[in-house]
Amino acid sequence: MTVIVLTNCPAGLRGFLTRWLIEISAGVFIGNPSARIRDLLWAEVQEYADQGRALLAHTTNNEQGFTFLTHDHAWHPVDHEGLTLIRRPSRDSASAGQRPKSWSNAAKRRRFGRR
Repeated sequence: MTVIVLTNCPAGLRGFLTRWLIEISAGVFIGNPSARIRDLLWAEVQEYADQGRALLAHTTNNEQGFTFLTHDHAWHPVDHEGLTLIRRPSRDSASAGQRPKSWSNAAKRRRFGRR
C-alpha cells in the first residue's frame, strides 16, 4: 500500500498521480504500485512539487510495518533505534524565553480591575 499526500502542489502533478493511484480526497492518493513505480512516482513528485509539500508513506518489512518520506516539510522523519519518528522543528532560540512586550488583557484586568 502506498499513500501520497500533496499540499499546495500544481494540478498537473495531481493529474499525473491519478494515472497510477486513486485520489480519495483532495491531494490524498492511495494505491498499490510496485516498488519501482513508487520510487519513480516519488522522484516526479519531488521534481514538480514547486512550492508545495509532499509526504509518501508505504508498507515495508520493518517493525512498524511502514515507512515514510517527506518533501519540503518542517517535520522530518528520523530513525531512532529501528523506529521512524517525526522530529518537529525547535522553536527559535531568539524568541524562546522572551517575555511579551506588553501585558495581556487578562493580566491588566487582574492588576488594575475590570474596566
